[in-house]
Amino acid sequence: MALNTFHLPDVGEGLTEAEIVSWKVQPGAVVAVNDTIVEIETAKSLVELPSPFAGVVSALLVAEGETVEVGTAIIAVEDAVPAPGEPAPGGPAAQAPAPEMPGELTTPPPVEPAAGPENGPLVGTGPKADAVRRRPRRAPGANTPEPAAAPAPTAPPVPPTPPAPAVPAALPAASADGTGPAAGRPDSKPGPLNQLLNRVLAKPPVRKAARDLGINLADVPATGSSGEVTKQDLMSYQAQRDAEQDGADSFWDDRKKHGAGRIERIPVKGVRKATAKAMVQSAFSAPHVSIFVDVDASRTMEFVKRLKASRDFEGIKVSPLLILAKAVIWAAARNPSVNATWTDDEILVKHFMNLGIAAATPRGLMVPNIKDAQNLSLKELALALNDLAVTARAGKTQPAQMQGGTLTITNIGALGIDTGTPIINPGEVAIVAFGTIKQKPWVLDGEVIPRWITTLGGSFDHRVVDGDLSARFMADVASILEEPALLLD
Repeated sequence: MALNTFHLPDVGEGLTEAEIVSWKVQPGAVVAVNDTIVEIETAKSLVELPSPFAGVVSALLVAEGETVEVGTAIIAVEDAVPAPGEPAPGGPAAQAPAPEMPGELTTPPPVEPAAGPENGPLVGTGPKADAVRRRPRRAPGANTPEPAAAPAPTAPPVPPTPPAPAVPAALPAASADGTGPAAGRPDSKPGPLNQLLNRVLAKPPVRKAARDLGINLADVPATGSSGEVTKQDLMSYQAQRDAEQDGADSFWDDRKKHGAGRIERIPVKGVRKATAKAMVQSAFSAPHVSIFVDVDASRTMEFVKRLKASRDFEGIKVSPLLILAKAVIWAAARNPSVNATWTDDEILVKHFMNLGIAAATPRGLMVPNIKDAQNLSLKELALALNDLAVTARAGKTQPAQMQGGTLTITNIGALGIDTGTPIINPGEVAIVAFGTIKQKPWVLDGEVIPRWITTLGGSFDHRVVDGDLSARFMADVASILEEPALLLD
C-alpha cells in the first residue's frame, strides 16, 4: 500500500508557520477526502484543514501545541486501496489455509471474536472502508473424509492454540524502537496504540475548553455514559479549582504553590506574534498624530433605543458602535484622503471602504474588516457587525477577513475607557478610538444638565493626513453622533 504524507500548506497569503492546535483524527482512523483532520493556528486565525487523501491514518508526525514551518510533513495516511499486485488485507492470499498433508497433525487457525457490544473492534480500526471481504478458499478435498485405516500409535493430541488478540490492521507493525502496535506489551516502549488506548475520552468542544482553561483532562473525574469527560464534569472541576484558589493567601503565594516560580515564561506566537510585529512596524514607520473631541451622544442613544424597538431590527443586536461605524463611512466619503495607503512613491486613495473593527479575543487582538461597507444599509451594517463579533470571539476569523482593510475603529469604550491614542493598522492612515458613553454635566443653552457624553480619539499618518484634514474628518464623525438624522441627507 502507498503511504501518503500531508505537508502543512500555506492557508493565508505569506504564511510561514502555524501551530498544531488539535488533531481531529488519531492513528488507525479511516478518513475520506475533505474530512477535517487538524485545527491549526496561523498568525491571523484558527483554520481547519481537510484531508487531501482517503485511507487510514498511519501516524501523526507533529504533536499538538508544536509550531512548524509551511511544508513540514504533519500526518501520514495509508491508501485504503492496495497497490497493483499487492494482495488486499483479508483477501484470498491472506486467509487461504495451507493444504493439509495426510497423517500430519495440524493446529486449528485462530478464531477472531465476533464483533458485538461486548467484543467489538477498537474505534477507528478493523476492515477498511473499501476492502473486499471474500470467503477463504479451501484446498481441493480438504473436507473429504479420509478412508478408515488401521489404528496406529500416535503422539498425544496437541491442545488448540488459544485465539490471538486481534491487531488493528490500520496501525503499522511494531518496530525495533517500540513505536508500533506491539508497543502495548508491558516489556516495550509506549507507541501509538498505547497512546490511543490511554487517551482520555472527551468531545472536541470539551477538549478545547479544557485547553483554554489550562486543565489536564486526565485530572477530571469522568461521569459520561461511555467513560468520557463531559462539559458538566469540566465545569465542576473548574469550580472546585476556583474555590481552592480563592482560599489561597494571595496571588503570589498561590502561584508559588503551583510551581510557577518567580518568572512565568509565555511563548510569543500566533496572533500575539503577528500583532507585535505589525504594531512595531506601524509605530516606527508612520509618524502618528492624535486628536480628541468630546461629543454629546444623547441623540445617538435615543436613536439606538428606537432602533431596538423597531420591527425591522428585531433579533438584531444594535449598539452605539453601529452609528459610529456609519458616521466614519459618511465622514470618509467627505474626506477621502483618510481612507488611503501611503507608499514611498504615491498615495493610494481608496474609493471604497473595508471597515476594520478591532476585536479583543482570547487569542489576542484581531482586526477583521467589513468588505465594501459603504454599500451597506444601516440594517445590513448591523448584521455584518454582529457576524464579525461572533466569528472573532469564537476564534474562527479567516485570514481573508483580515486583509485589505482601509480604515479601522477600535471600541475601547466597551472596557470602560474614556479614550486613547491607538496605533494605526499597517497599510492604513487613520484609526478612530470610541470611548465609553456615560452621563456627565454638559452646558446646553446656558444650562448645566446631564447628557450622554463620549470622547473620540483619532490617530493619523501625518505623511498623508495633516492637521486640517484630520480635524475636519473628526468633526464630521462627531456631528453624526450628535445628530444621527444627518445620515438621512
